[in-house]
Amino acid sequence: MQRRPFALALALAASPLVLLPPAARAGGLAALSDADASKGIKAALETGALAAVRLLGVQDGFLANPKVHIPLPGALQEAAKLLKAIGRRQQVEDLELALNRAAESAVPLARNLLVDAVRTMSVSDAKGILTGGDTSVTAFFADRTRTPLAAQFLPVVHQATARVDLAAKYDRVAGQAAGFGLVKKEDASIDHYVTRKALDGLYLVIGEEEKKIRSNPVAAGSDILRKVFGAIR
Repeated sequence: MQRRPFALALALAASPLVLLPPAARAGGLAALSDADASKGIKAALETGALAAVRLLGVQDGFLANPKVHIPLPGALQEAAKLLKAIGRRQQVEDLELALNRAAESAVPLARNLLVDAVRTMSVSDAKGILTGGDTSVTAFFADRTRTPLAAQFLPVVHQATARVDLAAKYDRVAGQAAGFGLVKKEDASIDHYVTRKALDGLYLVIGEEEKKIRSNPVAAGSDILRKVFGAIR
């Protein structure tokens, strides 16, 4: 098995190789096997995924985080201005709160699927993540888990949005508008809209957490992370 190409890819992806002294580059890379490099990226992804679930799957995980906060669907934002103007501000605010609470309630369901996706990934998958750029982590998890997670999230999301009368009214109007091309099909249902935004936010935060681990493997407290990412710093 050739270990140098994968180790080199790992170095390029995790830190600026040109900043390392020649001796350090040679020693660090030579010490890494494909198996260790694969274990390293798996550990980073699993740690990042679990951290993202912990961050988002709690009260205000979405609501108070501007990077993943779920706004009202675009088609409803203009209508919301009118509703607020005629004294229905509370209904609008209740709906936006419900969207974010729904996502926060659903995210913990993702834990097992995310972990399984990481643990069953191949060396080829790991190489693709290491050389795939800033969106490679998001793309990996979305490809492996979006469809099954959407199926798990929808019932939980519906329980939260069903408590808000405005959600049902939006679905009726948006569903008709979508038929005329006035509303995007993916935004015609509050539940599907929240599920999509919740997954987008989850994958975004996983990617951010994985980047943190690469940049500071010591803080992650894992021997394999320190070995793999520390060897090329």
